[in-house]
Amino acid sequence: MNGLSPWALSASSELAESQTAIYSTAAGSFEFKVYQTTDSIWLVAGLPNGGNAAFRAAFSPGGKLEVKKAAENDQGIYIELQSETGKQEVEINISQKETLPVLRYTTTLKPKKDLLIPYWPKDILMNSKYGPENTAGKIHISQEGTRTGLIYFTQTRPKTASILYLQNLTALNDYCQQTQTSCANTVGGNWPEMGFALPATKDQPLKAGKAVIINDAFIAFDDQSPKDQFATNRLFLNLLASIYLLLPRPETNYQNWPEILDRGLKDLIESPGCWSQVAGHKYFNAYVSDYNTPPEIMVQLAVLLPLVDYVEWSKTELEVIQTVKKGLPGFYDPKLGVISRWLPAAENQLEGEEEQKEPGVMDSWYLHHPLLNLSRLALKGDKIAEKLFKDSLDFTIKVAHHFNYHWPVFYKIDTLEVLKAETSKGKGGEKDVAGLYAHVMLQAWELTKEKRYLNEAEKAAKTLQEYGFDIFYQANNTAFASGALLRLYKITKNELYLELSYQCLAAIFRNTQIWDCNYGYGRNFPKFFSLFPLNDAPYTAVYEEQEVFCAIHDYLKHAEDVEILPSLKLLLAEYIRYLVDRAVYYYPTMLPKEMLEEKPKIGEVDPELWIALEDLQDGWGKSGTVGQEVYGAGNAFGILPRHYMQVPGEPFLIYVDYPTSGYKAIKGKDIHFSILGDKRLPCRLMIVKTKSTKLPALKISVKGEKEPIKGIQTKDGHLEYQLTGDKQVSIQWTH
Repeated sequence: MNGLSPWALSASSELAESQTAIYSTAAGSFEFKVYQTTDSIWLVAGLPNGGNAAFRAAFSPGGKLEVKKAAENDQGIYIELQSETGKQEVEINISQKETLPVLRYTTTLKPKKDLLIPYWPKDILMNSKYGPENTAGKIHISQEGTRTGLIYFTQTRPKTASILYLQNLTALNDYCQQTQTSCANTVGGNWPEMGFALPATKDQPLKAGKAVIINDAFIAFDDQSPKDQFATNRLFLNLLASIYLLLPRPETNYQNWPEILDRGLKDLIESPGCWSQVAGHKYFNAYVSDYNTPPEIMVQLAVLLPLVDYVEWSKTELEVIQTVKKGLPGFYDPKLGVISRWLPAAENQLEGEEEQKEPGVMDSWYLHHPLLNLSRLALKGDKIAEKLFKDSLDFTIKVAHHFNYHWPVFYKIDTLEVLKAETSKGKGGEKDVAGLYAHVMLQAWELTKEKRYLNEAEKAAKTLQEYGFDIFYQANNTAFASGALLRLYKITKNELYLELSYQCLAAIFRNTQIWDCNYGYGRNFPKFFSLFPLNDAPYTAVYEEQEVFCAIHDYLKHAEDVEILPSLKLLLAEYIRYLVDRAVYYYPTMLPKEMLEEKPKIGEVDPELWIALEDLQDGWGKSGTVGQEVYGAGNAFGILPRHYMQVPGEPFLIYVDYPTSGYKAIKGKDIHFSILGDKRLPCRLMIVKTKSTKLPALKISVKGEKEPIKGIQTKDGHLEYQLTGDKQVSIQWTH
């Protein structure tokens, strides 16, 4: 039996005695009734097979909650309440009544007096006719830190339904600003009492007479209990997408990425803080002015590959690419037969100030990530990269076999002695490295056509069945794993790998922030739909986000001939759309100086330098606390080639903030491509001027629509068009 709090006991008792509902309706196989108790307004969802979920839409400690008005409408009911606390207004709406319903309740409070809130109860109570103490269920995931305010669970006694609850934390910004509180860890709990609780106030009260939203919950229901982890993943993605369509979402802005790239490239090449010199070669520092840490191969390649992408797109040459390539052979250890993490010629600089900063210590993903990038260069025809890659494969396979495809966090590269087995007690090692290793092996198979590498990829991939949502160790590695698994599915036709690719992406969306933090310093930059680098990281990070962005583009490219989940198409495209707007705010040049950390953990932060900060924090924390991340410089170089289409001989570029595919130019002045994503959501197309000359007369058409799309001219002379996802577009012009 479940233990219950006094608030749950009281609510359960009163709800059991409630006979008359203020409002009732049905949607699909669910019934919804609104009840008033002494201190609360409850919306009770009747679930199949006798379960129910009670949602507290309004609360007034001490009781005496009086309904002043209750007015039904097409979507639900509006309720006006009065109590000693103040005036509350509750809007309850139920969408998609014919299918799987989404419930929303929004509560506004206008306090009578300045109000401190030291405690607030959770707003979900799972119940049945035998009482909440006799129910059982599984909580699949819940909010961690400032990630999306969600909790996803299935009731198993009685066996009824699955529910995704999402608190629209954007609506809580005024509350947090007034009370100087954070939305971190506000959604969670234990069965049967879960959901959202207002962050406790200490010194700063809510002001009397000022209305503020204190709850804006979206709840999606499904009348199934997933039979396995894969059904659990798919259902999460589908429920999240169904809520996302109804969620208030901020507008995006066009950012001038060609200009941003030019500034970043100049500072990357010319700033002394970005470089170190060892044994006659120049190497990128990991962080601006970080001269104490020896060069790392991951850092060199993490910047080099986006530069190569940009050069291929722009048909230009950059001397910096050759500078970096010349230093790569110095990382190879012929004694072990593998590339090293640290440059051997400078490894004696390590002083052990962090547990991995010791000579010979390998962080598991640091072996595979550089190999992945070397393989990408090798497949482009780079012979030096090909040799480094191939010469390291046998050792990499030896390590995989030694650890049985279950990698620890840190180990000694020469002896394979485990130095740190788990991220924390009972949590296991770097679980997604098996997917990253599978990606490396697939690249080796593509390069050599040797079957043993494909076999290795499959062996590693199958171990990922063990993890469910916990597969996520580091965002970019999980994203790379998703693409490898999709490729394995296409090669083998084994459905397991497709399901595992969904598992990776579900874990990524679990670690996003689908709300905009507009309190404190957060008012200076957008944060909607950002991604955290680790499953317990307190901040979002430019390097991991940039690589996930590229990995998603790669995933969608491989999925062009695969019918992936519609919910995934929607969510992946939306993550990309928001990133190409907000990623510019990783540059300290875009932020007020007062919100930048003056003494970062590593190196220094130069607010005038177009080198991205590693970290953007919750609104009450300064950003750049880790440092200014040189290996995050791939940000702009990844965005430009994927979102700007070159038009040879013309004074404009074509920009789309959604992912696209199938670009074709017919007879020079007739271009066709497809916009991916979901047709229910908007995206932006721009004709971006590249010269001062007048733009030609353009006609932009969408397949299936009779009239051409009309655009508006921006203040910079560009043309902007509003479209939706999942469209086939043609652009024609005459001079």
